[in-house]
Amino acid sequence: MDWSRVIVHADMDAFYAAVEVLDDPSLRGKPVLIGHTGGRGVVATASYEARRYGIHSAMPMATALRRCPDPIIRPPRMARYSEVSRVIMGVFRSFSPTIQPLSIDEAFLDCTETATAHPGPHELGAAIKAAVRAATGLTVSVGVAETRFVAKVASDFRKPDGLTVVGPGEARAFLAPQSVSRLWGAGPRTVERLHALGLKTIADVAAADPTALAASLGSAGRHFHRLAHAQDDRPVVTERRMRSLSTERTLAEDIVGAEAVRPHLERQAEEVARRLRQGELLAGGVRVKLKTHRFQVTSRQLVLDAPTDEAAVLLAAAERLLAAFELGEPLRLVGVGTFQLSRRGDQAQLLLPLEDP
Repeated sequence: MDWSRVIVHADMDAFYAAVEVLDDPSLRGKPVLIGHTGGRGVVATASYEARRYGIHSAMPMATALRRCPDPIIRPPRMARYSEVSRVIMGVFRSFSPTIQPLSIDEAFLDCTETATAHPGPHELGAAIKAAVRAATGLTVSVGVAETRFVAKVASDFRKPDGLTVVGPGEARAFLAPQSVSRLWGAGPRTVERLHALGLKTIADVAAADPTALAASLGSAGRHFHRLAHAQDDRPVVTERRMRSLSTERTLAEDIVGAEAVRPHLERQAEEVARRLRQGELLAGGVRVKLKTHRFQVTSRQLVLDAPTDEAAVLLAAAERLLAAFELGEPLRLVGVGTFQLSRRGDQAQLLLPLEDP
């Protein structure tokens, strides 16, 4: 079987909660929620025991507490999670120099050139899983395919501790029965709109008229149609080649107003700052991106007085930018990005658009 590319998506299982269980084994088998219990607190991660109650990331903590009668709640320990993440990313780099971290607990690897060290893609995926477990004691779910999109869907297919390999010629059949919610970039509102069009599965989207999809969903419609046909030639972009460091989240529920946006800015500023430090980078500017429930995207940016990798500085800039937005409409996505990146100790700058979704 000839592979055009060997793309791996590796996604840690309930990462924050798993680290808490690793450090405190008495939590094993119990519903663990990571997050804050304040009025606007949200669930950062839920253990699989808690997910049986229908709890998921980004759910308001108050809602989670109503669903789960007696959870164990732990505040996030980002320094500890970052420490474990560095070990995990080091394991990934031992399998390929071409690695693109998407967040603290997941990454793409392009193993096209290195896969020959293993009998086949299944053995490659199994080796990655075994190496992560040996280094950290944690489990990771792995998807292997020829494209980023299919690999990402595959990694979620048998979670937790799963391994799914989708070989050449198998992607369309693998994707066909999957829910449209699996389409990359399809948040709850998009899923509702696809359902309103009578499209429930990825096979339905693949069979739909791309012009009609574009008329209903704009450019996203054609994007989803291409994904449904397993067409995704986006490369794995290493941090050395990355032209941006950013993060964005499609929200589980629409939010309205600055007070609702601020907690998301805080979490994303912390994540971007962590990734800057991991890459030994400094950011010279900050950008905030918002998308309304009608899919209208606006962004604002500013240049900092001095390059930084400090979350507090990024957050302060993001909050200044937030004040420049008109926030009357419900929002479905919030993003924080950085630009004018430079290596620590290096005066050369890289100009950065926001990374692709």
